[in-house]
Amino acid sequence: MSKQYETVIGLEVHVELATRTKIFCGCSTAFGGAPNTHTCPVCTGMPGSLPVLNKRVVELALAVGLATNCQINQYCKFDRKNYFYPDNPQNYQISQLYLPICHDGGVEIETPEGGKKIIGIHEIHMEEDAGKLIHDDWEDCSLVDFNRSGVPLIEIVSEPDMRSAEEVIAYLDKLRLIIQYLGASDCKLQEGSMRADVNLSVREAGAKEFGTRTEMKNLNSFKAIARAIEGEKARQIDLIEAGKPVIQETRRWDDTKEYSYAMRSKEDAQDYRYFPDPDLVPVIISDEMIDATKARQPEFRDEKMARYMEEFGLPAYDADILTGTKKLADIFEATTAICHNPKKVSNWLMVETMRLLKDREMDADKIRFSPEHLAALIQLTEEGTINSSVAKEVFEHVFDEDVDPQAYVEEHGLKMDNDSDALTSTIEEIVAANPQSVADYKAGKKKAVGFLVGQTMKATQGKANPAMINKILTEILDKM
Repeated sequence: MSKQYETVIGLEVHVELATRTKIFCGCSTAFGGAPNTHTCPVCTGMPGSLPVLNKRVVELALAVGLATNCQINQYCKFDRKNYFYPDNPQNYQISQLYLPICHDGGVEIETPEGGKKIIGIHEIHMEEDAGKLIHDDWEDCSLVDFNRSGVPLIEIVSEPDMRSAEEVIAYLDKLRLIIQYLGASDCKLQEGSMRADVNLSVREAGAKEFGTRTEMKNLNSFKAIARAIEGEKARQIDLIEAGKPVIQETRRWDDTKEYSYAMRSKEDAQDYRYFPDPDLVPVIISDEMIDATKARQPEFRDEKMARYMEEFGLPAYDADILTGTKKLADIFEATTAICHNPKKVSNWLMVETMRLLKDREMDADKIRFSPEHLAALIQLTEEGTINSSVAKEVFEHVFDEDVDPQAYVEEHGLKMDNDSDALTSTIEEIVAANPQSVADYKAGKKKAVGFLVGQTMKATQGKANPAMINKILTEILDKM
């Protein structure tokens, strides 16, 4: 009988904080920009330059710590983590080792089996980001861009509490939504504003001792993280079963090849020769600051979902989709407050909006239309001013250009035609021109009505009232 193995996983999640300026200088944190244009002597490590802490970084780190049930170190310090790398201009990184701002927290996830589980958070600390190396294969050289150097980060270090890729993704998704709801970061993995390093080891099922862990980097999507976990798990099991040792090292995941390769031996804290940063004073966090931060905490996803089901009578499925991004939840609430029709708002967001987001390959946070215009469109359909097919056509313009639907309908003559006499005349002509459909209807083939309705809509350029068409058409057919 083959041995059974258990995977033990902990994460180091780096999150870029949504500040306008860097952690220790006044340079812009905006994504993009020409290389080395968001820089100054401080963030490029020039001799004699001195860092000054950005207070907003402390506020956001504190908010994330409280939202993840952490204890707060009201007296915390910055330390220097010493290492040489070309994108690290000072040859050290300002971070926190001895007294991080937050410690001993945790978030609850739903396991693949449908149960609940707490994933412990060992600590959250503040630090600065490094620059970025750009490798030019054509010129056979590497170039460095220091725009990212000094961008504020928090590193969220979990306990080794996860046992599968599914649990890891659930944990990351929970963190992402908490941080997005706080407005502390946009958490875009593809832009590097949220990055996860996976520490993974394998042991025989039932064993108490951990196996030798490796750390995997270069993971920029949830799918890549899941594939990397499965790949590294299989690699370590193969080594163990072949009687070979697992080496503690840092590995780089290549998602194209679905393979990881060794980068360097895994360093421990002593290898970085940490010591307190002499240029930065300790950070004192008052009781008043903690109380004020708690008072500003928003309604998070779990509470929002429960409220949507109770207050608006939405099914759990709707509530789950709508709260999956803060942008969708904000639009839903604002639109519902205007038109007081939560189910209709939910339907427009979940069906047409999600369809167009997929077609345009857009994230929900890029939605441009206003709640006022969505509410106006819903009102036009509820009042019978336009029919559903016209409403979908108009919504595409609302989605793409945020047009005023009322003005658009007026300008393009899209109002529904409710003139029953004119409609009756049109339907009589269509019935007369389609004797086979009439015969099919008389023979009990009710689908024949659908064809005649379609012909009527075509003849009226989609402006007729579908309910009125069905009523008049049925009356005419039944008299024949």
